[in-house]
Amino acid sequence: MKHALFPISRARELPLWRRPESLLFLMAFAMPIAFNTWSALLNNFVIEAAGFTGVEIGWLHTVREIPGFLAVGVIALLMFMREQVLGLVALLLLGVATAVTAFFPSLGGILVVTMLSSIGFHYFETVNQSLQLQWLSKERAPIVIGRLMAAGSAASLIAYGALVLTWKSFDLSYAFVYMVSGGFTALVALFAMYAYPQFEEPSPQKRSIVLKRRYGLYYALQFMAGARRQIFVVFAAFMMVEKFGFEVHQVTGLFLINFMVNMIVAPLMGKLVAVRGERFVLVIEYIGLIIVFLLYGGIYWLGWGVVLAATLYVIDHMLFGLAFALKTYFQKIADPEDIAPTAAVAFTINHIAAVFLPASLGYLWIVSPGGVFILAASMAFVSLLLALLIPRHPVKGYEWRVFKTVAVTPAE
Repeated sequence: MKHALFPISRARELPLWRRPESLLFLMAFAMPIAFNTWSALLNNFVIEAAGFTGVEIGWLHTVREIPGFLAVGVIALLMFMREQVLGLVALLLLGVATAVTAFFPSLGGILVVTMLSSIGFHYFETVNQSLQLQWLSKERAPIVIGRLMAAGSAASLIAYGALVLTWKSFDLSYAFVYMVSGGFTALVALFAMYAYPQFEEPSPQKRSIVLKRRYGLYYALQFMAGARRQIFVVFAAFMMVEKFGFEVHQVTGLFLINFMVNMIVAPLMGKLVAVRGERFVLVIEYIGLIIVFLLYGGIYWLGWGVVLAATLYVIDHMLFGLAFALKTYFQKIADPEDIAPTAAVAFTINHIAAVFLPASLGYLWIVSPGGVFILAASMAFVSLLLALLIPRHPVKGYEWRVFKTVAVTPAE
């Protein structure tokens, strides 16, 4: 691994494939291969291997989210290693833990391996978000982040397409698929450690917890996003397996459609953020999510069918992709040296509800699955109200439409 720091300002002197932006694309491609393959197989694997019900799946996702809640620990680790190194080590851990998942087909084993893979995933995502906001200019960030999401969708499309085509035809095992997908991600992480220079931080980052009043709206939106997203991640896919009996290749086919849509939509949404601003895009997301979650509830209470459920799942997944507008909103209002510590704090805030919601809602699921989705619609409505407070042109000193600390004249 190279230790000499290479200035970001000289990145254009490097071959295209060794530049910081290229590294972001490589990591964006590698992470979903392990994580999304794990997600696609998870519900079927835990039901078949360990007889999970809604209660166990709730506890599994609570354990999975604990490292997200402890993402603030990234700040302590950054005292001993650089962000770029930490991100790749975390990506390696995600890959290795995913690779061995199927060798522990019990509640205890699954929880332990899930905890390890989750540490890798959440610490990688925390650092990755920070690097994106540091390495990309404010003007290019929305467009490039949209393209990064499309790259992740392309990786998932390849992985899921292979699953759909080969799962039944070749009678694949969970162990084989987890080994291949996790192994690929781990190998990419190792390659990136040695193939890329250590890029110098454009602004030295604080190595302490940062909490500022003017970031309050960003914190509130992160909290609501974490609470709301847990219901989608935990229970939307579980519904497809439990209620409609989806098998692995069918669940994977649904994910396949999701990522085909996101490959097209994400870059367009990046351009839309650049043109219309974060508030506009987030309002679209939250109105859409309110409608989707209310219709999810109708599936249970009114007996609507599998076609509607599958359609809503695709729309749901697409709408959640718009949340990257929160990143660019923060980039516009942040002090440059606050990006890394605030990314860690934001991940912790995002996961406060994630620690207790999955387990507690697992019990509600047993009584009233539709009630779980109505609760999610309520959360999306609160998020909508918060999003309306974002200025059309947020800047440092004008973070909220009702909270202005410097004289600016943004066009509303």
